Amino acid sequence: MSTSVPRVLELVRSGQALSRTALADHLNLAPSTVSQLVAKLIRLGLLEEGGSQRSTGGRKPRILTVRGSAGHVLAGELGSTHARVGLVDLAGSLVTYQEQPLSIAEGPEPSLHAVQQMFAELSTKAPRGSVLQGVSLGLPGPVDEAAGATISPSRMPGWHGYAVREWLEHRNQSPVVVENDANLMAFGEYSSSPDLGANLVCVKVGTGIGAGVIAGGRLYRGTTAMAGDISHARVQAAGDRPCACGNRGCLETVASGAAIVSELRSQGVDIIDVAGVIDLVHEGDPRATPLVRTAGHHLGSVLAVVVNFFNPSAVLLGGALSTCEPFIASVRSQLYESCHPLATRSLTISSLATGENAVILGGARSILEQKISTPDDAFRSTEDLVPLGETV
Repeated sequence: MSTSVPRVLELVRSGQALSRTALADHLNLAPSTVSQLVAKLIRLGLLEEGGSQRSTGGRKPRILTVRGSAGHVLAGELGSTHARVGLVDLAGSLVTYQEQPLSIAEGPEPSLHAVQQMFAELSTKAPRGSVLQGVSLGLPGPVDEAAGATISPSRMPGWHGYAVREWLEHRNQSPVVVENDANLMAFGEYSSSPDLGANLVCVKVGTGIGAGVIAGGRLYRGTTAMAGDISHARVQAAGDRPCACGNRGCLETVASGAAIVSELRSQGVDIIDVAGVIDLVHEGDPRATPLVRTAGHHLGSVLAVVVNFFNPSAVLLGGALSTCEPFIASVRSQLYESCHPLATRSLTISSLATGENAVILGGARSILEQKISTPDDAFRSTEDLVPLGETV
C-alpha cells in the first residue's frame, strides 16, 4: 500500500491533480515514479491523457481524466442484524448503496443469497458500459485470508470454515475479497485519509466489538488473523459473565451494543437492537446514556493498553455506537487518563471520516489494489462480461 491507486484516481477524478506533475507534487513522489504508474493506469484503461493545460514554463502538461466506463466494484458488509452493499467506481468513490435488515445467525446460505440479490439489484445502476471488476464482503469475525473462509466466529452459527469467497466467485465470475469487517474499515479509512499517519487503530463497535490495525501503512492481520480482536480481552468489570466466544469476563459482555441492549431490557426498556439504543441516547434517555458512557469507559481502558504498546497516530471509532457523542467522549477521557502522556501527545481520537461507508470503501479499494498489482490483463473489458449471478 505504498502508493494507493484509488488515491491517484481520486486526485484525478476530483480535479486536484490533472497532470503527472501535479500528481507528483500531491503524492510527494519522483516524477519518474508517477510517470510509470500513470502509464500503467492508461494501459489498463483506467486513465486517459489528452489535451493540455496552460504551461507555467516548459512543455504544456497533458490533462488526465478517469475513464468513467472502465468499471466498478460491488462491495458489501454483513453485520449481525443487517446487510449493506455499495457500488463503487474505480476512483474508489461510492456511487450508490442499499441496506436491509438481515440476521447473520440464520447461517451463510440465506445471508449470502440476500447479499447476492442486493448485488444484482445494484449492478443495474452501474453506468452504461461499466464492467464489474470485483466483489468484496466484510464479515464480523476472523477470516482466513488464504481460504476466504470464516474461522470460529462468535454470534455466527454455521459459518465456521464456510468458503465464502468461493461461493461469491462462483456466482459473480469475478475476483473476490473476503475480509474481517474491522480490517476493511481500517483500510478504507486509511486510504481515504492518508494524512492521519501510517499507524492507526480503528475500532468498530456495534452489536459486537472489533478492531483493525494499520501498521507502517499496511493492514496488519497477525499470525492467525486475530490482530485487533480486543472484544475478548478479559476485563475486571465483566466479572464472570459468559461470552459468546465461550469464555467469561470478556470486554464484549460489558462494552458492546448487545450488552447495552441486554441491560436495558433487564430494566424493562422495550428495545430490540442497537439502533434503539442510539435513538434513546440521542433523546437524552437517562437509562441508556449512562450505559453508553460506561461502555466507552470499559473500551477506553482496554484501548489504553493498546495505545501504550503500539503508539498509533490515531484511534478511530466506527460502528453504530460511534454516532453517540457520550460514547466517544468517554473513550477519549479514559485514554487521556490511562495512557502515558507521550502516547497521547499527538494522538487523534475521533469517529471515522468515512462513517458508515468505511467497510464498503475498504473492500472496494482492496479489490483495486489487488488488481493493479497483478498483470496488465487483470481489468476486465465488456467482452469478459458475465450476467451477475447467472451461474449457480
